[in-house]
Amino acid sequence: MTIKHLAGALALAALGTAGAHAAPISLQHAIITATYNGEAAAMLGLDHGFAAEPGSNTTALDPTGTGVEFLTADFQFGIDFTADGALTVIANGAIPTGAYSMRFDFGSSLAAPIGAFTFLGNSGSSGNPALSIVDDHTISLDLSAVQWTEFGSVTAQIGTAAAVPEPSSVALLVAGLMGLAFAWRPRRERH
Repeated sequence: MTIKHLAGALALAALGTAGAHAAPISLQHAIITATYNGEAAAMLGLDHGFAAEPGSNTTALDPTGTGVEFLTADFQFGIDFTADGALTVIANGAIPTGAYSMRFDFGSSLAAPIGAFTFLGNSGSSGNPALSIVDDHTISLDLSAVQWTEFGSVTAQIGTAAAVPEPSSVALLVAGLMGLAFAWRPRRERH
């Protein structure tokens, strides 16, 4: 391998490792407003004792961390959030595949804007939900492709935007690696 190829490989490796990954978002003091199949009245929140009353689709996190924050008004799904940004949707029975959708708006209660929303896996269910970020404080789920068994679940992680390294940091790293590559090159002996 020539010095030129080694320097290029090192530069590409540096650029590939310089990017940061999205971090979980803190929901510790979040206030969440939810809809189910486009209807606010179809989502019942913990802060209202899961009662069907005006404003019941808004709640904070369960302070004990042991229960769900929302139940759908048809009691088919429970929705649990954790302080570190995990979201789990749990089926309360063997629910037929159907057009189920949910939307969660955190308003201005987040410490950082939402920049990532990724599927982590399922347990007792199959198929993948369609996840999307609506804006920097709202997410949505389309569960129409998920097949449910009793207490089957899907889990996703809400995160902040991935940090983008400053160009000067990447340039400095690449320059240092190239300097090492040139210092490493074999020296020719003179006779």
